[in-house]
Amino acid sequence: MVRVLAHFVAGEKVTNFLSAQRDWLDVRFCAEDDDDTFYRELSDAEVLWHVLRPVSGDDLARAPHLRLVHKLGAGVNTIDVTAASARGIAVANMPGANAPSVAEGTVLLMLAALRRLPALDHATRIGSGWPSDPSLGETVRDIGSCTVGLIGYGSIAKRVERIVVAMGARVLHTSTRDDGTPGWRSLPDLLADSDIVSLHLPLTEATTGLLGREAFGRLKPGAVLVNTARGPIVDEDALVDALRSGRLAAAGLDVFAVEPVPQDNPVLDLPNVVLTPHVTWYTADTMRRYLELAVDNCVRLRDGRDLANVVNQVAR
Repeated sequence: MVRVLAHFVAGEKVTNFLSAQRDWLDVRFCAEDDDDTFYRELSDAEVLWHVLRPVSGDDLARAPHLRLVHKLGAGVNTIDVTAASARGIAVANMPGANAPSVAEGTVLLMLAALRRLPALDHATRIGSGWPSDPSLGETVRDIGSCTVGLIGYGSIAKRVERIVVAMGARVLHTSTRDDGTPGWRSLPDLLADSDIVSLHLPLTEATTGLLGREAFGRLKPGAVLVNTARGPIVDEDALVDALRSGRLAAAGLDVFAVEPVPQDNPVLDLPNVVLTPHVTWYTADTMRRYLELAVDNCVRLRDGRDLANVVNQVAR
């Protein structure tokens, strides 16, 4: 029997999927804000299915039987990988599994920000939508008439590219080096030439604060920023100033410097921002893909085979 602690609350579809494995797989569920249950179940768990709540070295020290921390997603910045390696605990992720959902969520935020969806929704609800705001014809854009700049060019960005190209957009991208394609630009050139800038890169020391005051100063006046990657890639103080000044027309944000977002964060009070709580990945389809990959690695663990998508070197 492989014992798993799933650090999320399961719905019926999840439990139904796992019921076929119950003769060898014991999965216990725990809400991310329920530390009492988390630590109680962690003490016996061999596998942790991790979502967002950070896993520290102190947490791992309280898990004497743990053999694998499996991130349900790609980014492992919320896991103390160094501490896991020292304790002989493998850390694995699921690259590309959430790409379809995050790509669609990215385009959703692009459209909502570009078309001023929150303001128009509010105006309609309170009866002030008619006659139409004349500024719509001066400010609202079509994606198909825009240049979309993708910062990072992995599986999610490439899916976004396919979607917006089908809508008529011109697409540029930047990554760690010139990849020789016609759409590649250096970061400064991409910022200067893009109507919409969308972030698709991991959080590292090099990318923390990548978009700050200097970067926002390079943007076209009236550009739109979308971030479905990681919050700390953006300097939030500089972002708020750019939105207040009009340098940025709008932003669509799924991720934030601190999560959950503190209620005194000024971004919550800005009318030209569309917000979602780090859920562009969270669909029934992504959860199905996650569970298939998570169960596969549990099978590998049970059978003594190499684990898939391990990101660390485990001490022996």
